[in-house]
Amino acid sequence: MSKLKTYLKHPFSFILLVLIGICAFITVASILFIIFFIVFKGVPNLSADLFSFTYNSKNVSMLPSIFNTIFITFGTLLIAVPIGIFSAVYLVEYTKKGSKLTKVIRVTTETLAGIPSIVFGLFGFLAFVISLGWGYSLIAGILTLVLMVLPTIIRTTEEALLAVPDTYREGSFGLGAGKLRTIFKIILPSATPGILSGVILAIGRIVGESAALIFTAGTVANTATGLLSSARTLSVHLYCLLTEGLYTEQAYATAVILLLLVVVINAVSNFAAKKIAKV
Repeated sequence: MSKLKTYLKHPFSFILLVLIGICAFITVASILFIIFFIVFKGVPNLSADLFSFTYNSKNVSMLPSIFNTIFITFGTLLIAVPIGIFSAVYLVEYTKKGSKLTKVIRVTTETLAGIPSIVFGLFGFLAFVISLGWGYSLIAGILTLVLMVLPTIIRTTEEALLAVPDTYREGSFGLGAGKLRTIFKIILPSATPGILSGVILAIGRIVGESAALIFTAGTVANTATGLLSSARTLSVHLYCLLTEGLYTEQAYATAVILLLLVVVINAVSNFAAKKIAKV
């Protein structure tokens, strides 16, 4: 009650409070509506045929696409995470503060983070599919996604490293530790929660990406047997079912599994992040 009286004494603050409340309500309501709509439309259409090991026009199985999603996610993180983390370490720990090179790199990464995924897809198509002659393949999709998620990983890791107090570095140097030892034993472990936040964001973008992968990984509905095999992920599978117009009900069921997969991956990632932070 006392807080309400305080806000009433300052009308502008009260208006901002109301606007923030309305925006928060609209955001939460929109998310709940989307989830309810997907679950309501998709759950009744789930069947055992959708989880067959092989895809055909009768069962339109999503299981091969689930495997392909896991392969692409793992492959992308395997390349992007080390490059992103080491790039951020270079920017924070080795470059001079305020240097022109650092500013150029940061502007470049921020610009890349804002480029639409379809542009990355066209670049991947021209560079990997056509120029390198790999065709529609798993490796072409992985490398395209690496370029997409690198800016996110670099920026979040950089902010996490900057948040580590300088006293940690000074204390480590004072005890005789070198630069490299300080980074790997003191700074990176302290910044782990922030780094994992960037990795979780990258996973969400990888799993939900479709535009870039259509031009690079292709739309073959079978499980990939190698890096040069064309394969569709779960989001691309959903797109293909909807565009064909013959499997709308199965598309809703696929959307439920995709939503569940994203929730499970985020939950597992957050759990792992908390465990690592405690260690």
